[in-house]
Amino acid sequence: MKKTMILAVVLACASLASNAQEKKNMSSAVKRVTPVLFVENVKPCLEFWEKLGFQRTMEVPDGDSLAFAAVQKDGTEIMYQSVASAMKDPSASATLRESLRSSHTFLFIEIANLDAVMAALKDTKLEVEKHTTFYGSTEIGVRDPAGHFITFAQFGKN
Repeated sequence: MKKTMILAVVLACASLASNAQEKKNMSSAVKRVTPVLFVENVKPCLEFWEKLGFQRTMEVPDGDSLAFAAVQKDGTEIMYQSVASAMKDPSASATLRESLRSSHTFLFIEIANLDAVMAALKDTKLEVEKHTTFYGSTEIGVRDPAGHFITFAQFGKN
């Protein structure tokens, strides 16, 4: 009985220590995750998102073009940076510079009304036709003007 009691206390202490370590590891809350997509030309990508009601929140000019810009809607933010401006950045590593032109991102965006998105993007080619998934969303897939693949997904009734 005494050994069982000691074992229970040891296990309880170990559990508390484990929980304390877990809390210590999570001491910094994640406030936001924002994709930065690298492109040859920033402006057409902004125009793509503006069709969906996004607003430009930041622009950094680079001569006659844009080096960087951000769009935002309903707490969602997407940033674009030109490959040319990133290549000029003295803090960019060789690995980053090497991957800039070949890397494309896939975005999964949950939305409230897929039909409204499809209407706003009526002139955009569907890469994946409207379909219902096994996990309960109705989705389409498109590419932004720079080639990044974007899935728009609506969960629930359509």
